[in-house]
Amino acid sequence: MELPQSVWMKFTLFERPTEDRPMMALGLILAGVMVLALQDSIVKVVSPNTSFWQFQLVRSIFNLTFIVIIAKATVGLSLLKPQNLRAVLARGLFLAICMMFFFGAAPQITVTQMAAGLYTYPLFVTMMAGPVLGERIGPWRLGALALGMVGSMTVLNPFSDAFKWVQVMPILAGFFYACNIIILRKYCRNESPLCLTFFVAIIFIMFGSIGGLTIALLPISHVMRAEVPFLLISWPALTLLVIGFCIFASLLNLMGNIFLSRAYQTADSSWLAPLDFSYLLFVTLWGKILFGTMPTPTAALGMVMIAAAGITTAMREGYQRRKAGTPSPTPQK
Repeated sequence: MELPQSVWMKFTLFERPTEDRPMMALGLILAGVMVLALQDSIVKVVSPNTSFWQFQLVRSIFNLTFIVIIAKATVGLSLLKPQNLRAVLARGLFLAICMMFFFGAAPQITVTQMAAGLYTYPLFVTMMAGPVLGERIGPWRLGALALGMVGSMTVLNPFSDAFKWVQVMPILAGFFYACNIIILRKYCRNESPLCLTFFVAIIFIMFGSIGGLTIALLPISHVMRAEVPFLLISWPALTLLVIGFCIFASLLNLMGNIFLSRAYQTADSSWLAPLDFSYLLFVTLWGKILFGTMPTPTAALGMVMIAAAGITTAMREGYQRRKAGTPSPTPQK
């Protein structure tokens, strides 16, 4: 028996939402963070065969192509036009810098260290919310900030003989991801997710091209290039393997962000935001499957502290938003 058209419409991810569907949103956010965790993990797999600049450029070309196809086939190209171009471009630049720090040390550190560093971003959002957004930071969020800082130091373990300076790079990624969140909150509340993703792809293509050319021209020593090869090698030979990985990563990236966007459109964000931290669990799972690695007990404790701090922050922000009656932006990665 054929399902009526109205039933099929319930399952599409592109029409305007007409009702809250919290259970569907729950499934979408878990699926979204799972595929984004897989995308981030496979970058470590392919990193010996490419460079950050090449990967970002090629992946973003496919992102741009898929976004245009999706927009044309569903909601129309008009939705790709931004309402605040300057803010959309600034947000894309912050995300590009974030990804540079996040993926730059991928060959040298574990995926759990990468994830734990990135997920310090709620701590930076808290620190900037007062001076930039004029939000009042109460004792709950200050306590979460302190807990998250302790968790970060626990994961980093800077006094250990095994500590490498590149372990700090994902925390810098967390800072720039927080800058992206701040811009979303203040200037991009009314932009469509497809528009934001479209301009991120454009910025990434420019960033990959200019960055790769700059790295090729700079007089960087062989020792330095060998220390952070993924970041300091500009354009190795582009193979079919790398192109295949880029296409796969592009599909995962778009799928994950579409799932997150639809989830936050159809359920209360204060209920969903804490579930975003399941990313840390999925990264640990993919790390075990792909690399056979698990976080040390100390690193696992630090990740739990970071997650607890982020969840507390998200819940308090949700409470404050409900009190003020203001919406929250849809996060993207």
